[in-house]
Amino acid sequence: MQRYILTGTPGAGKTAVLRWLESDGDTVIEEAATDVIALEQARGNPEPWTDASFPDAVCALQRRRQINASRLADTVQFYDRSPVCTHALATYLGHPVPPALERELDRIASGRVYERRVLFVQNQGFTAPTEARRITHDEALRFEKLHLETYRGLGYDCVPIPPGTLSERVDAVRRAVIRP
Repeated sequence: MQRYILTGTPGAGKTAVLRWLESDGDTVIEEAATDVIALEQARGNPEPWTDASFPDAVCALQRRRQINASRLADTVQFYDRSPVCTHALATYLGHPVPPALERELDRIASGRVYERRVLFVQNQGFTAPTEARRITHDEALRFEKLHLETYRGLGYDCVPIPPGTLSERVDAVRRAVIRP
């Protein structure tokens, strides 16, 4: 099974690319951080990312989703972010990297859980805020740089998915994926 990580800076257009891939029949595993944020906001916590336990909650959900998806018979899966992204996020937010996240990074590396080629959706030149994405464009660019450094530092090869139309970006993803 090939598990490709699709990642990038907040607001880069990852979700639109993933929705297209999904509509074409590809398996997409959803982003965990957005769901953790939505649940915590529904519980009355308006900014759950400020809590040092946030990376742990994201990592735990990512792990459950990856393990559940490993039971599927699909030969190619696309993951909306990974524990490497959670490491970058914890660092960006100034939180310590929790031991559970360190163990998860070791597990995915030793088990070669994800393809080493990471599909990195590049920023399009703007960042639109949402309830879960409260980040300026300049902050998004700083996070993009940290994201790249984190992946590369852990031995991943980031394949750029450049700005362009949605169909151009989907085509770039398809060209980067090696199908069995």
